[in-house]
Amino acid sequence: MKQFDSLSRRAIQAPESGIVAVVNHGRLKPGLIPLWAGEGDEPTPDFISRSSADALMAGETFYTWQRGIPELRQALADYHARHFGRTLPLDAFCVTGSGMQAIKIAIEAVTDPGDEVIQITPAWPNFAAALGMSGGVAVPATLDYANGSWSIDPDRIAHAITPKTRALFINSPSNPTGWTATRQDLAAILDLARKHGLWIIADEIYSRFFYAGGRAPSFLDIMDDTDRIIFVNTFSKNWSMTGWRVGWIVAPPSIIQVLENSVQYQTSGVAQFMQKGAVAALEQGEAHVEAQVAKATLARDLFCDALTGTNRVVTQKPDGAFYAFFRIDGVTDTRSAAIDIVDRAGVGLAPGTAFGAGGSSFLRACFLRRLDHVEEAAGRLATYISAL
Repeated sequence: MKQFDSLSRRAIQAPESGIVAVVNHGRLKPGLIPLWAGEGDEPTPDFISRSSADALMAGETFYTWQRGIPELRQALADYHARHFGRTLPLDAFCVTGSGMQAIKIAIEAVTDPGDEVIQITPAWPNFAAALGMSGGVAVPATLDYANGSWSIDPDRIAHAITPKTRALFINSPSNPTGWTATRQDLAAILDLARKHGLWIIADEIYSRFFYAGGRAPSFLDIMDDTDRIIFVNTFSKNWSMTGWRVGWIVAPPSIIQVLENSVQYQTSGVAQFMQKGAVAALEQGEAHVEAQVAKATLARDLFCDALTGTNRVVTQKPDGAFYAFFRIDGVTDTRSAAIDIVDRAGVGLAPGTAFGAGGSSFLRACFLRRLDHVEEAAGRLATYISAL
């Protein structure tokens, strides 16, 4: 115990993931259909892997640009021009070792120990944990929930602001709820940030998974160049690259050097051959993204219809992302329920207890999988729920 007790308080208090606990319980169960993790079931497309492999075999294995190779930053600028209609300079981009590192860098750029960041909940747990490890405090602003759907009351965010507040963390489309901010929601949140001099850390990772068509509303649609917004993103979801751990930041060019310094002292940059794969994803990957969204749309409808058909589940089809976040009538301990569903139904779900305020009575399923697996999982769950 002496070794453990001598560790820093921040390290000791970092929570174990409530999702991983269920994964570790059921990972080796034969025939299990895993819907617990936030990733699809398709490997990285060949044209991306081949581009990276070619660069690796060509010897692109040396130290490189810490903020990202110019070719990748240009590809990112082109991508944002195509999909968001904004012309951004290369100096607005910083390539990171995953979306998670992008979030950690953003946190450390805008907060000091003891500062507060308001987070809309239920929420992906890693942000609050990463903020805690940096000495900050996550303050929840809970979404309203009615008849299976979620919405935001900007006044709830306003009431959470204190003299210690330094930033707002806005994840839209949301993991786990699928809530997607409207343009009016974003405008109200941006007005609050301007009024109180706050930064916004905008996690728009799921912006392409928007079921009304096109992409989700973005702060890029309404912001001015003087606004204090850091966008965090990743190649993981759109291009089936979760294991690659490559992400990016969009931020005011005036602070990019500060962010690059953080890259320097954490990883010193992303391998150049991996960045070449990311270039291929942006330049050649549009058909893959569209196919992923089409598959998610079909899977969403199939899965949610099967659950609501039991008359024991309250949920609505999410507006964005690729998760069903649902409540089973009579189930209150979702961590125990998730374990029981692994054992009795052979389906892996994430317990709502992992997602903070407002989420404890829900379960999350990632439906970005082949349709026969989604159909089988939905059938198993319907049988399990009907037997309760």
